[in-house]
Amino acid sequence: MFNAKAFLTVKEVNLYIKNLLDGDSLLSNIWVKGEISNFKAHSSGHFYFTLKDASGTLKCVMFKSRAQRIKFMPTHGMEVLAQGYISVFERDGQYQLYVEDMLPSGAGALNIAYEQLKEKLAQEGLFASERKRKLPSFPQSIGIVTSPTGAALKDMLTIIKRRSPHVKIIISPAQVQGAEGADSICTALEKIYKLPIDVIIVGRGGGSLEELWCFNEEAVVRKIASSPVPIVSAVGHETDFTLSDFAADIRAATPSMAAELVTPLETELNLKLVTMQNRLVNALRKILAQERQRVSYLANRQVIRDPQRIFTKYQQELDQLSSRLINGYHQNIKEKKANLVLLANKLDALSPLKTINRVYSLSYSIKGELIKNIEQVEIGDIIQVFISNGQLTCLVQEKEEISHEKAFKL
Repeated sequence: MFNAKAFLTVKEVNLYIKNLLDGDSLLSNIWVKGEISNFKAHSSGHFYFTLKDASGTLKCVMFKSRAQRIKFMPTHGMEVLAQGYISVFERDGQYQLYVEDMLPSGAGALNIAYEQLKEKLAQEGLFASERKRKLPSFPQSIGIVTSPTGAALKDMLTIIKRRSPHVKIIISPAQVQGAEGADSICTALEKIYKLPIDVIIVGRGGGSLEELWCFNEEAVVRKIASSPVPIVSAVGHETDFTLSDFAADIRAATPSMAAELVTPLETELNLKLVTMQNRLVNALRKILAQERQRVSYLANRQVIRDPQRIFTKYQQELDQLSSRLINGYHQNIKEKKANLVLLANKLDALSPLKTINRVYSLSYSIKGELIKNIEQVEIGDIIQVFISNGQLTCLVQEKEEISHEKAFKL
């Protein structure tokens, strides 16, 4: 017979196994080497992935609080060393590795983080050459962001004062290494961006990759790239390259070299000024000589020596134009008169008086209308008849219509 007390719920089984695993000293702190598969960075900030090798797989989870601490971004196919503990996710009855730390296998985590961030920012155009600005030739004020106690600051101050004693120097102190270095540098840059500065130097002396790492932090790189004035990155020694070097307008191999880049040597400036002064004097002398030659040439021209002669030429042209104008006027009047006579003759030929003079008469009704046919008058109408030497007022007593042939025979 079955004993009811012998049965366990699924939850109780999973919890029992979880307690067994949690109590195992080996599984409570274990390093596992494997290749990342099915990696997913959740919107919550947690990482979910699988570690696998040639013979098996292991589910893994890395919560946000732990994921924020690693210096690189895990990717599919990357071989890593994951440290954590084995436990059971009770809801699914799935045991998994709860990862608390992770390192790339082979290559260092910082090197991988460096390359990943470099590629990301380069794709955004943060390192593009067209963003680079030239350093001012004659800066009046120089800003420096570095450790106030480091040897790099002393070297830069010495060089700047020696090369350009008149230049104003503004120091914005910052912590340039350690966990708080990135925030400190960003704060120092933000302060100096608000001041009237012509050029900025940001950097420190040499050190290990870990010591220089704050200059590879994304926040610092972006802050340097946003500088309102040209900025020089001078981090470490000649062989050290940080992401800040790529974001700056100019990269100096050392802080001392940065100080030389931003400050012109006064003796060199004086030599340049003398050279430019000599070039200016020679150019003015050449211009004056050319102008004297030009004035001499103009003074010998005929128009200067005898200005009246030019008026004589124009007077002759004026006389010719005046004669042409008068002749044209007379010719035009002559042509107009001829046309007027021709038109008068045509008008005279068409005049009614001419008709009367050819033994014809013209008859008009009492209304003044020319009578052209018999239908225009009635018996009893009074009409006026114009003849060659006078006019007649007549009373129509009779009218008879006749053909044109008969009329002409009459």
